[in-house]
Amino acid sequence: MASNRHLGRVIVLQSLYEYELRTLAHDPEVDLDVVVAKNIEPYEKTLGDTEFVYGLAHNVVKNFKTLDTALQPMAPEWPIESIAAIDRNILRMGLYELSECGDTIPPKVAINEAVELAKSFGSENSSRFINGVLGTAYKKLGIIEENNHGSKNKPVEQVAEPNAEGESGQGAIGEKEIESTGSSAD
Repeated sequence: MASNRHLGRVIVLQSLYEYELRTLAHDPEVDLDVVVAKNIEPYEKTLGDTEFVYGLAHNVVKNFKTLDTALQPMAPEWPIESIAAIDRNILRMGLYELSECGDTIPPKVAINEAVELAKSFGSENSSRFINGVLGTAYKKLGIIEENNHGSKNKPVEQVAEPNAEGESGQGAIGEKEIESTGSSAD
């Protein structure tokens, strides 16, 4: 059965949102695997690749603090805790895929998927905000695309370092959102 990674990302976003809110509410019963399994259940036949969903959810949760620290200088006017929970989790997912999954997910696909999630689940301006922040991350990661067959980049911990002028930069890709690559690697 073919994988549907876009649906997988939707499920991961739902799961991260629920997990984060329940954790902040000090829910003693919150368990990421239970949350993900509950969100996968209605789509299991359509989804196909549940390993991708569990892996992405676990890796993003495991790296919440590192991702948040790296994201903060990319949106200096927006403290990470004041960003809407949906947008915050989309940014975490996008940054994780950009920084850690370059061999399997092309950078433009990672950014485009995050922008599409923001269009579907965020507020009116979420997609532009997500595109600008992840565009800055793309630039800061120093991603070198190798004929669209993977990428090499800096670890996410280095993303938050200011440039030579001491600025964090914004909108490396600009106001125009990345077009879908049409790649089946997403």
